[in-house]
Amino acid sequence: MRTILKRMIIALAAVALLGTGSVFASSPTPSPGATETDDLAYLSERASTLLAEIQKESTGLRLHADTLGTFAGSSRYSWQSHIFYLNKVKGHINAVGERTAELQQIRYAVLPWQQQAITEVTSHAAKVAASTQAAIVYLNENRNHLFATEYGDHLTTIADSSEDMKQTVDKFLDYEKTQHKLQQLQNELELGG
Repeated sequence: MRTILKRMIIALAAVALLGTGSVFASSPTPSPGATETDDLAYLSERASTLLAEIQKESTGLRLHADTLGTFAGSSRYSWQSHIFYLNKVKGHINAVGERTAELQQIRYAVLPWQQQAITEVTSHAAKVAASTQAAIVYLNENRNHLFATEYGDHLTTIADSSEDMKQTVDKFLDYEKTQHKLQQLQNELELGG
């Protein structure tokens, strides 16, 4: 069995034993008979696909998070409106979380820029998730106290970290697109390196 697949199986077994993370949504295993180079290329491609899915999810997340950010300190919105948008944010961040869990499983076998992207996106996503959970708990216990500083801070963190995550994933995917374009031009001009 190839080393890449051995590491992946060990990582999946560790996740299953610890009860954390998720099983891959789609099989990360390349076709039988693939070389280790093929495995690495497949996992790198899978990482880019997951980052693109996070980019798409973060667009909706940012929209709802920005709306929540405007709620901080405003008396114009009912607690039901707060719950509605918090649940929207929760849905988006859970979807991002599923993808970052898969990215964490394959991070050892992807390109260095992808590893950095995984680290940074996961950090922003964790902040959004923690603040979303804290805001939901606060709101469930204090529906009549929507102007508390603690609650407003959670909403601001959700909005700011969502924006940071969106910008981060956009920049890394722009970097990838630029790298592909550079490679294409080198090939067309028959340049080495």
